[in-house]
Amino acid sequence: MKFVKKFKKKVPWLSGFQDIKKLLELTPTKKKFSRRNICLLCRGTKLLCGKSRCPILVKYYSFSAIKPLIRRKEIDGSSPPAIFVGRYGYPYVNVSPLVPPIIGDTSLLDTPELWKDLDVSEIIKFRFSLVRGNFKSHVRDATKSHRIINLVQELAMAKNSVESYMVLKKEPRGVIIDSDLQPMGPSAPLENIDINSLKTNHLIEKLYEDDDLKALEAVKILYKRGLLISSIIRAFSVGLFGMKNERRFVPTRWSITAVDSMLSNWLINEFIKGNPIISEYRVFETTFFGDKFVVILIPDAWSYEFIEAWYPGTTWNPSKEYIAIGGDWEYYQGRTTYASIGGCYYAARLAVTEYLAKQRIQARVLILREAYPDHLMPLGVWHVREGVRKALKEKALKFDTLQQVINYMRESLRLSLDTWLSVSRTLLDLTKQRKLTDFFS
Repeated sequence: MKFVKKFKKKVPWLSGFQDIKKLLELTPTKKKFSRRNICLLCRGTKLLCGKSRCPILVKYYSFSAIKPLIRRKEIDGSSPPAIFVGRYGYPYVNVSPLVPPIIGDTSLLDTPELWKDLDVSEIIKFRFSLVRGNFKSHVRDATKSHRIINLVQELAMAKNSVESYMVLKKEPRGVIIDSDLQPMGPSAPLENIDINSLKTNHLIEKLYEDDDLKALEAVKILYKRGLLISSIIRAFSVGLFGMKNERRFVPTRWSITAVDSMLSNWLINEFIKGNPIISEYRVFETTFFGDKFVVILIPDAWSYEFIEAWYPGTTWNPSKEYIAIGGDWEYYQGRTTYASIGGCYYAARLAVTEYLAKQRIQARVLILREAYPDHLMPLGVWHVREGVRKALKEKALKFDTLQQVINYMRESLRLSLDTWLSVSRTLLDLTKQRKLTDFFS
């Protein structure tokens, strides 16, 4: 079966945030397939795209259900709390509180760690109910004394949902479906916002007040105290942490990857590299929102590879004929460049390093993701993080030899074994190269 690997030029990790664009386009290079007429012919009835449900209709019905409640300039509801920091126009970005037209406990709406048992249509529906009030600000204004900025930062410190009242300059429009971000509801320029009294997370508040502590240290403290990744990302994005003169608003997309990267690097260097290497091969597998995740732990020193294969008719592969494949890796020393496949690489790395650190073991890691046509639409990199976490909670299959693992892959994965062998640096190393220690065994 034909496939394609297409990477764009790698970008130095986190250097010049404003220059980071789409890092991978999973589209065929030899033959392009136009979908221009498929939707017109299908109209959601024939499912010509190969999906089990029409993603256009899922999006339409989800938005239609809440449209009458949000097509207004005044939004009265409870923020989960939720904040979005945009990236377009950097260093001038939109800093946006998110408020649904719902009063009460809305925390579920911005806590992806709790979405694993929900249906995609449920997630889309409640995410579309969150209205973004866009307030343009320079990233350095995170330390500025400004009423709206201060209220947004208070929201990010909130322990529970916060009753909020937003006044917009016009009716909110448009929604966002993105590979890195969870779905986003409509937006409009923010005129004003008021919030009721709130209970803050005292640890976040304490770290906010400590302007002599580096952001990395603050993130580590929150993580060690059990704060959810989504909550850490929210606080990080609005510039609550770091040395006083270094605090910035960080676009949400970049905040997600930054937190995943910082924490996984810390786990690797402080814990995993000092752990004993496992003595057998371990394989974990699960399906999650239309994708299959396979995690392979290999008895060797730490290294990591993540590869994803997008089947025809999936979000990033509209072709009818080709399977699109992308991946990246790092050896024991780590990497100094931004992974070519973007945030999913770091989200998966955090999930597997959590497992290794908790088990007090070291291993070489290969994670494979197959995205099938049932993958209706992008949900954000949390999907990958939680998918790998879910796989690692399953009972491990243990093997004595690499050949047994390869035989298992042949039976378990849809993509041909020859294809995986041809694109995986890890499998290439293990099957084609002899380690120096082999000469002394």
